[in-house]
Amino acid sequence: MLVCWSTKKGNTFGLTAFTSYGSFWLTLVAILLMPKLGLTDAPNAQFLGVYLGLWGVFTLFMFFGTLKGARVLQFVFFSLTVLFALLAIGNIAGNAAIIHFAGWIGLICGASAIYLAMGEVLNEQFGRTVLPIGESH
Repeated sequence: MLVCWSTKKGNTFGLTAFTSYGSFWLTLVAILLMPKLGLTDAPNAQFLGVYLGLWGVFTLFMFFGTLKGARVLQFVFFSLTVLFALLAIGNIAGNAAIIHFAGWIGLICGASAIYLAMGEVLNEQFGRTVLPIGESH
């Protein structure tokens, strides 16, 4: 639905984000679930670290795409970039403390994304700023 809506509105950024991160979740679930189903061997931590690191690079490029957008959108993608970087480093280094800290960054990122979604919906619905999200440039 979100992909169709983004396409209809001509929102290339939204289309790219929803399609890409939807694919991320599908592939991550496959990577983690397939070994439990006996379909393949479990990935090692280095593989998972590289996989997450590549998503971090993609997310950094997406962050650059937010620089003319709302400040909260910028924060969401910046914190998501940091999250992927920390998860990659933590997995490659085998450092549970870094992965744990990344979890806290993920909670902050998720909360800010929820705030952004509420702000966009309420601000559009009421025709005024109900929740400030930082004006687009």
